[in-house]
Amino acid sequence: MDASLRRFSIFYFCYYAALGAYTPYVGRWVDALGHGGYVVGGMLGLWYGTRIIAPPAWAALTNRSERPGHWFVAGCALTLLCFSAFVFTGSAWALLAVMAVFGLFYNAVMPQFEAMTLTALGPRADHYGRLRVWGSIGFLIVAGTYGALLDRVGAEHFAWVTLPLFVLMVAAAWPHRHDRQVEHAPTAADAGHLWKRPGVRRFLLVALLMQASFGPFYVFYTLHLQAAGHSGATVGGLWALGVLIEIAMFWKAPKLIARFGASRLLMVCLAVTVLRWIVTALYAESLPIMALAQATHALSFATFYACCMRLMADFFPGRRAGAGQSLFFGFSQGVGGVLGAGLAAVAWERSGGELAFLVGAGVAAVAWVVYALRRQSVSVEAP
Repeated sequence: MDASLRRFSIFYFCYYAALGAYTPYVGRWVDALGHGGYVVGGMLGLWYGTRIIAPPAWAALTNRSERPGHWFVAGCALTLLCFSAFVFTGSAWALLAVMAVFGLFYNAVMPQFEAMTLTALGPRADHYGRLRVWGSIGFLIVAGTYGALLDRVGAEHFAWVTLPLFVLMVAAAWPHRHDRQVEHAPTAADAGHLWKRPGVRRFLLVALLMQASFGPFYVFYTLHLQAAGHSGATVGGLWALGVLIEIAMFWKAPKLIARFGASRLLMVCLAVTVLRWIVTALYAESLPIMALAQATHALSFATFYACCMRLMADFFPGRRAGAGQSLFFGFSQGVGGVLGAGLAAVAWERSGGELAFLVGAGVAAVAWVVYALRRQSVSVEAP
């Protein structure tokens, strides 16, 4: 790797290492503080909700600045400051308030960093994967070890033991204070005229539903497995297994898409996801079955996402790509994430993890039906 680009891989590592602590274990922490499923769901719902508004709002600020790198470092520092408030927070409303502000900054800085990375790469854009993979490695290491760590120190100390990861993130951001980025970061508003293109709305609805089906997984997977008798170390190992398989599949996905086609593979991924959530709902006590279910992350996440990116290239070619990505991100990660967290919280409060994951399976099944009923030939406007 070019030495000048190493600082980019370091930031990816630190950013996603912090995410590897937050995403799998924030629910366990909130539960240890004595709060129920609605508060856990609300925390993750705000996390996804801020993904809708944070990137375009932050882009509006940084695009006007002559020193976007300074804004980037400031955003990371504000993320650290907001997360540190969790150390002194215990009530439900205080947790949700801090989450709303923390999510705004944490979700804002990565889209800006992606733009800075692509600007630095220039014509070497094919090297992007070699930088981004360090983010997956950081997530893998932390997600795989934090379960055992919380077993030792107690889940109620989650904020304290996670705080150093955000300190490292700020330190990794500092070398980028003089970096530039693309002059215009597209927003969902820029993509409004693309909404009516043939096939786009159905595709975005499927992406939204697929993300919503992951709601129980992101919000309650750790608690569901612990309720089934698994230790924190075991849960961490299962999280790590899914990410490890995800990394491997990202390397293989292009060949699979070239052989079978993105649309056909997408149908398979949706069907596998339905089975994955049913199995997770009904057989959580069995470690071998849970390991098998996590292995399907190769299809239900990695291959599905790769197929979406291939279809996005057809729907939004050339200069439309940036606006299309903004539209896709807002619908799937934003709206789909909020919907999934809300449905999961309601199901968890009514009947625990079994119902929550069965609801996730039902949502994935609806996505399969929606995509199966698409027109056989979708005309895509020429670039």
